[in-house]
Amino acid sequence: MIELIRTNDAVIISFVEALMRDAGIACFVADQNMSVLDGSIGVLPRRVMVDADEAERARSILKDAGIANEIRDA
Repeated sequence: MIELIRTNDAVIISFVEALMRDAGIACFVADQNMSVLDGSIGVLPRRVMVDADEAERARSILKDAGIANEIRDA
């Protein structure tokens, strides 16, 4: 799996998850449980991971959705 985005913004993570789900692309939110360590204040970023085979399609979907600025460089 490769990192698609890294953010502290729970709304963006939910949006990306919905976009991936609608496109049939499996994704995984890494570091989601790290909020226990940061006291649930959202200091530590979460990473949305996708299968390497789907990375280009996932990036294209994020660009079409207007959040290309969130995409991590490959």
